[in-house]
Amino acid sequence: MANFYNQATLAYNGTTVNSNITTGEIMERVTVTKTALLDRYYENSEVTYVVTIKNSGSTTLTNLILTDNLGEYDYNTQSLVPLEYIKDAILYYVNGVLQDTPTITEGPPLSITGINIPSGATAIIVYKVKANEYAPLNVEDSIDNTVTVTGDGIVTPVTATETVYPQSEPILSITKALTPIVVEENSRITYTFTIENKGNVDVTAGDSVVLTDKFNPILSDITVTFNGTAWTEGVNYIYDATTGEFSTVAGQITVPSATTTRDDTTGAVSITPGVSTITVTGTI
Repeated sequence: MANFYNQATLAYNGTTVNSNITTGEIMERVTVTKTALLDRYYENSEVTYVVTIKNSGSTTLTNLILTDNLGEYDYNTQSLVPLEYIKDAILYYVNGVLQDTPTITEGPPLSITGINIPSGATAIIVYKVKANEYAPLNVEDSIDNTVTVTGDGIVTPVTATETVYPQSEPILSITKALTPIVVEENSRITYTFTIENKGNVDVTAGDSVVLTDKFNPILSDITVTFNGTAWTEGVNYIYDATTGEFSTVAGQITVPSATTTRDDTTGAVSITPGVSTITVTGTI
C-alpha cells in the first residue's frame, strides 16, 4: 500500500490561500511473496519454493508470467546460475484448488506461463530446484533468488526475493574395505573405515561420533589406529573378543570439514571432502 497527499492553492488580489490536504491510498492490485520450505542447501540438494500471488483487484488477472532467475549472479566476467528446475516438480493452486499444470520453460531463467487469478483470489505455485555445480558452499555464502510476475493488468512488474544458505553442519559418509580379501585361517586381516565429511563444518569431539561394527568371523589380538596413530582399548575404543562387537568411544572421532575450490574459467565449485581413517587389524 502507498499513500499520496495533495493540496490546492487559491491566489487572488495578491493573497494566497491553501486548501486542506487530502490523503489517498493506492491499493496494490498484485502482491507476491516467495518462501523456501527449508532455507538450507548442500551439494546437489533440492530446494522447494512456494510463490504466493494475491489478486486484490476487481477484475481477473490473465496470462500472467512468473519468471525465476534461479539465483543468477556475476562471477568474474560471466553470469552463473546456481539452481536448476527439476522437471515436472510443480503444483499450481488457486484458492486451494489444484489447477492444470502451467506451461514451463526450464531456462534459465525459469518461466511459468498460463497463470490466471480471479478477483480477490490467491494463487500458490510450488516447485523444486536443485543446487548445481555453481552453487557456492562456504559458510558465509548464500543464494538470492528472485521471481518477477508480469502479464495482463500488471503495469509494473512485481518481484519477490528469497535467500537460502549452505547447510552449516557436517555431512558424513563411511566406506569399509578389507585387505587382503582372500586369507588363510589364523591369518591377519585389516578392516579400513574411511569417513568423509562433505560439510563445511568440522566434526569435533562434541559431536560424539561413534563407529560400531560386529566382526564375523571374530577377530583376536586386534590393533586399532586412527589417522595412523595407535589407539588404546578402553580409552579410544571398546572391543568384546567373545562376540566380535567393536565400538569407538564417543568423541574420539574427529573429521575436518570439506574444502571447496572454484574453477576460474568455468566458475564451477568442486568439493574435496575432509577425511579420517580408522583401521582395525586382527587374526581370524
